[in-house]
Amino acid sequence: MKLSHTASGVYPIAPTPFFDDGRIDYASIDTMTDFYVSCGSTGMTVLGVMGEAPKLDGAESIEIATRFIKRAPQLPVIVGVSSPGFAAMRALALASMDAGAAGVMIAPPNTLRTDDQIATYYRQAVEAIGADIPWVIQDYPLNFSVVMTPGVIRRIVQDNPSCVMLKHEDWPGLEKISTLRGFQADGSMRPISILCGNGGLFLDFETERGADGAMTGYAFPDMLVDVVRDAKAGNRDAAHDLFDAHLPLLRYEQQPGIGLSVRKYVMARRGIIASDVQRKPGGVLGAAAKSEVEYLLQRLARFDKRALGRIS
Repeated sequence: MKLSHTASGVYPIAPTPFFDDGRIDYASIDTMTDFYVSCGSTGMTVLGVMGEAPKLDGAESIEIATRFIKRAPQLPVIVGVSSPGFAAMRALALASMDAGAAGVMIAPPNTLRTDDQIATYYRQAVEAIGADIPWVIQDYPLNFSVVMTPGVIRRIVQDNPSCVMLKHEDWPGLEKISTLRGFQADGSMRPISILCGNGGLFLDFETERGADGAMTGYAFPDMLVDVVRDAKAGNRDAAHDLFDAHLPLLRYEQQPGIGLSVRKYVMARRGIIASDVQRKPGGVLGAAAKSEVEYLLQRLARFDKRALGRIS
């Protein structure tokens, strides 16, 4: 089950669950994976930015990726393999594909500045992992400080046939989606899948601009599934109504520095994972923040009853 440019729907970014002592909570990986399957996800992405990948050693990364892959063999799993060096990237990419991954995701290092540097980096990354592995460009300038214009993305796609997807997290980025789809329409760029991040903060209009869905980690991936489904079915008002109801909580979760703490807190509250613990160094929600999240959940429940319930 290899990733292709036809991928669509919702690929939740899975957090990595931990015990208080920093050990990996594999039982919660199973619970979370089962939930992703049951709520209609079309794939999963693991070891992303919100998966606390930099806090894992190489063996742990392979174990976690393999656990997700084996738990849901019916879903394509994308593994984040971004690394300062190509040796570590190649090792994790090959091990993940051997375990059954559908593809890998590669973010640019924050040292890149020019279009030539960016294009060269991705060409060398493909040389390192092998041209037979499908891969995803992660375009997240707010986090990585690397600005990829639509033109350089087109260059990367055209130069590397194994690139099949863009994880779009530019902000603002609606015009970038339109420009890339325009490149496809005029034949100057081959088709790729575009899945969007940023917690889904702009998903309502990203789907209308031509995005194929979401690849992000909001604590209600089931909402993202519903929004993408309604958007694809042409139920515009239904998609926007549901999205708008979640927007205050989604916005709260997007705060730099505490976003993962909020996400894990809500996911634990919903019973998706057992605990909101992060591996050190990691954030912890204070009492005031928890109270605010609870208030937002109560308000959300007036429209979406899932806000106060636990998964079965």
